[in-house]
Amino acid sequence: MKVAAAISYCLQYHRFNSRPNTLENYSFLLKKFDALFQNRELDSITTEEIIAFLVNITAGRKQNTKRSRYTMLSAFFNLIINTLQPKLHNPCLSPAAKNLFHKPITSHWTIFDKDTIDEAIFRTLNVRNRLMLELMARGGMRISEVLGLHPADIDGQKLLLHTPKSGRELELVFIPKKLSSRLLDYVREKRILSHQRIFPITYAGARKIVVKIGNMVGIKLRPHDLRRHAATYASRSGVPIEIVSKVILRHADLSTTQRYLGKVSDHEAIRWIENLHG
Repeated sequence: MKVAAAISYCLQYHRFNSRPNTLENYSFLLKKFDALFQNRELDSITTEEIIAFLVNITAGRKQNTKRSRYTMLSAFFNLIINTLQPKLHNPCLSPAAKNLFHKPITSHWTIFDKDTIDEAIFRTLNVRNRLMLELMARGGMRISEVLGLHPADIDGQKLLLHTPKSGRELELVFIPKKLSSRLLDYVREKRILSHQRIFPITYAGARKIVVKIGNMVGIKLRPHDLRRHAATYASRSGVPIEIVSKVILRHADLSTTQRYLGKVSDHEAIRWIENLHG
């Protein structure tokens, strides 16, 4: 079976069975694979060629991305094996490839307390920058979601996400009333049209803003720390984990949410037990 035919079959399968984001990721990867191997027979591709291909397209990327590309390519071969060509060998399954594209080592991030995050927000005098910080810290938004907001997406205390990371058609972000009012005031003051971005800056620019604000209060702060703070603070304040997961973080399952929440210290554990049963 030719590589081009196998790719066509795989993409057709994902059009009917997968979320748009999944299809988009496979399309990106397999387009590059097709450009290199389209006229080859699938069973002629070696492990060495697979490794060279993946190393080339993931150069300079994080281990998470490398692992993701490897997993998708392996799944592509498995799909063909399971449905069309059962005797085909998956060249991705060699020990060398598995070791090179291993799962990233889980790192433990710092969870900042409410006072620290509040200080960072209150000391931010630039209105635009403060709004961006609050949308992440109060609404649990990703930086990409904040940067993609338009005035038309504001519906009172709800923000509409039309192309969410989950692949759903629409997601809702819920924010405090005061934050919603200040966001609308900013839009009116700046005369931002309904189809224009509220925060027309790049991801790199937004990240620099967050890092600079963190330095101002003596912490190493990244955009995702603010989203993580929103979840952890809600959880530690007694909000049910189902609400944290489905409403604040908009995760598909609880296991993803649990990785966001910081470790509970012995002191906190005792305090919660006393609150419940003391």
